[in-house]
Amino acid sequence: MNIYGKIALMACGVAMASSAITVVAVDKLENKYSVSDASYRSEAPSGGAFYTVAQGATPPTDFTHAAESTINGVVSIKSYATPRGYNGYGNQQQTPFSDPLFDFFFGSPGGRGSRPQQQQPKEKAEQQMGLGSGVIISKDGYIVTNNHVIDGAERLEITLNDNRTFNAKVIGTDPATDVALLKIEAENLPVIPIGDSDALKVGEWVLAVGNPFGFTSTVTTGIVSAKARSISSATHGRALGIESYIQTDAAVNPGNSGGALVNINGELIGINTAIYSQTGNYAGYSFAIPTSIVTKIITDIKQFGAVQRAILGVAFEELTPQLAKEKGITAVNDGIYVREVVERSAAMEAGLQPGDVIVGIGDYPVHGTAQLQETINKYRPGDKITVKYVRDNKEKSVTVTLRNSQGDTKMTKADDFSALGCAFKPLSAEQLRELQLGSGLQVTGLKDGKFKRAGIKDGFIILDINNARVKSQDDVEQIYNAIMKSDDSDKVMFITGIYPTGRKVYYAVDLVD
Repeated sequence: MNIYGKIALMACGVAMASSAITVVAVDKLENKYSVSDASYRSEAPSGGAFYTVAQGATPPTDFTHAAESTINGVVSIKSYATPRGYNGYGNQQQTPFSDPLFDFFFGSPGGRGSRPQQQQPKEKAEQQMGLGSGVIISKDGYIVTNNHVIDGAERLEITLNDNRTFNAKVIGTDPATDVALLKIEAENLPVIPIGDSDALKVGEWVLAVGNPFGFTSTVTTGIVSAKARSISSATHGRALGIESYIQTDAAVNPGNSGGALVNINGELIGINTAIYSQTGNYAGYSFAIPTSIVTKIITDIKQFGAVQRAILGVAFEELTPQLAKEKGITAVNDGIYVREVVERSAAMEAGLQPGDVIVGIGDYPVHGTAQLQETINKYRPGDKITVKYVRDNKEKSVTVTLRNSQGDTKMTKADDFSALGCAFKPLSAEQLRELQLGSGLQVTGLKDGKFKRAGIKDGFIILDINNARVKSQDDVEQIYNAIMKSDDSDKVMFITGIYPTGRKVYYAVDLVD
């Protein structure tokens, strides 16, 4: 949700969602989810030793070690899909990569100023949709990248730095954090060791490694400009999911998306995701998802098949000097001002109240929304955290047991489209004429699943789902995926349809039951 409208519901790590995993960072959170899998505990590359700097000494400015130890761990990702068709003007219909938001998130080549070229209808064949980067995180072929790099692709081609190519399988995605986990069938791959993004400091040297404009093994350098940066205001208020980015001035361009941001030791501390630009190309600042979030997401995907999103359960806004003056708050100058406590939430159970100002989660200070999101997003439902807050200008603390979007502490299981428990077939021209319908999709082969539990019977004809007309199984699947990827806590299909007798019926199908 858009916190810049002032109030945001704390869903998924607080808010807007989920994406979007912590191996190193989670160790700091009471060693709750330390992962013994060697794929995430990779050693320094063979022959490479990490730099160590004595306290007070000047860090090295020779980046050759970091560059040499990481370029082989970054891959090129090409996404392919078959065009769905052409509109009446001869232009290809919109794909995920034609969204204007991609001017910000590594837009389509040419940037905002490029004009769509007129195309004549032609035979549909697989075409390249986009180009991005990915980071090898295990020797046996797991690769992390951005969700927007692979979204909508029918085939993904991975090219290693030694020019070997593989087709990749999508293991899981988290649109809320823009993280995706892929897998290729390969062994003994070069791995970039995962570093601690929480220990990163503003002013520290970093390197961006990726494939801008298709140029492979490109390394640029800069410094950390800011941490826990939110960028919704730069996208005109459009919520992009859980936001707490590392901001750098390393040059990042289209094709870098999904690539590595590494520290001077060659350790992965972020996944390059976005640039601030009016042209689609680098214009001064770039943004990376910190490994404290990335490692939590990929660990959840591997272990559960779905991201486990913990929710505190408050509607809030950031404390400003004007708001503090209005409410008579003098003990703190910033933090998260609680506007409302959600019913049946962790916050309500713990006794948080409207008017409280959250200033810390455990040992982590909370000055604004991005920090709150990043911290909560490291946990799972059922985890206990200490929330520090100010009430009546006195600092207090309370232990909170986090919950999921359904108000309990159960782990979410990954479901796919087959969980509906049926097949679909379009109505024949004779059936449409007999029932006086323009279109319809009939349920067939019903078995145990979500449709049957909702009361739907074989032969039921679906007219629309959530007010969207459906004509094919692809339509139903697209609606299902959109609902499951949304930030809404209630994931429901509201279905309108009729039975062959002509009786009109309405069903509500709970997708998380």
